Amino acid sequence: MNEHSTNEKKNTQKEALATSLSRKRYWQNNLKYLGLLLGIWFLCSFGAGILFKDTLNEIRVGGFKLGFWFAQQGAIYIFTLIIIAYIILMNRLDKKYDVQDD
Repeated sequence: MNEHSTNEKKNTQKEALATSLSRKRYWQNNLKYLGLLLGIWFLCSFGAGILFKDTLNEIRVGGFKLGFWFAQQGAIYIFTLIIIAYIILMNRLDKKYDVQDD
């Protein structure tokens, strides 16, 4: 083997390792976003609608108890906002790791 083919092989291996590390970081960030957003969703839907219902029901919004409102309406609004936030976060992440769709 000559020196030129050995250098090409080393460069190819380095590029493959960099790509592998980049993909790993991309998915780590993706999972971090998912965990955070799903945690918020859990707190708003299960927490506000069920666990903290009694405390929140002392507050009224538009004539309705806040715990009831979260269980019936608020969780849906929060879920919609979470979807929008996920889209924005993933678009930024895709641009950062240069994997966006054009």
